[in-house]
Amino acid sequence: MSKSFRLYIAEPLTPKKTLPLTDEQSHYLKNVVKYTPNDKLYCFDNQNGEFLCDVVEQTKKQTLIQVKEQTKPFYACPDIWLLFCPLKKDKTDFVIEKATELGCRTILPVISQYTNCTSIKIERYMAQSIEAAEQCRRTDLPLIEQPQKLTDMLKSWDSSRTLYFMDETLESAPFFDLLQQEKNHKTAILIGPEGGFSEHELTLLRTLPFAKGATLGPRILRAETAVAAALSCWQLIAGDWR
Repeated sequence: MSKSFRLYIAEPLTPKKTLPLTDEQSHYLKNVVKYTPNDKLYCFDNQNGEFLCDVVEQTKKQTLIQVKEQTKPFYACPDIWLLFCPLKKDKTDFVIEKATELGCRTILPVISQYTNCTSIKIERYMAQSIEAAEQCRRTDLPLIEQPQKLTDMLKSWDSSRTLYFMDETLESAPFFDLLQQEKNHKTAILIGPEGGFSEHELTLLRTLPFAKGATLGPRILRAETAVAAALSCWQLIAGDWR
């Protein structure tokens, strides 16, 4: 069987260690991907890297795996944060998935004046990010913070971290140019809601010394598209795509 299946294990992995999978993982491994004893899979633990493992025992409800050898060392993704205003369910799922795939270290849901989605489920976001990390072969997981009001978050912001807000008015400089001028390794990207930032929020952001407006080309992008575009741009110029 192909050794491409991958799982996140929420406890430290070391060679020769034997451990049980969760009920959900056991069910998926046995009944969906049809793994049997002696089949191999990759596992990572968000601290020690990725390891090749063997399925050593299966019962009706439990699967035991044994850790063999390390296949990838632990690698923490670059220090890029994503601040986004929650969208409708499928669009938020897209945001979490792509932010994880694109190497975002921290994800912060923020509530702005025009945010029209009030259903914020951090546990769901974490599950989405784990699934995306399993598929894209990350060895770390993004930290997903509890939601905050945009204005409250700005009051307590660490001014040493540059905050680029994507300016849908198209009045700011191109993001690509700004990143080439200043490659701060402590960076955050703020994407507004589907209705954009309010005039009060834009005025506030433009007065903050740590905040810089940025545009993503001559077209106004959907919020979820802007997330993928902005993170890709940052990774290309200042991240680990270089």
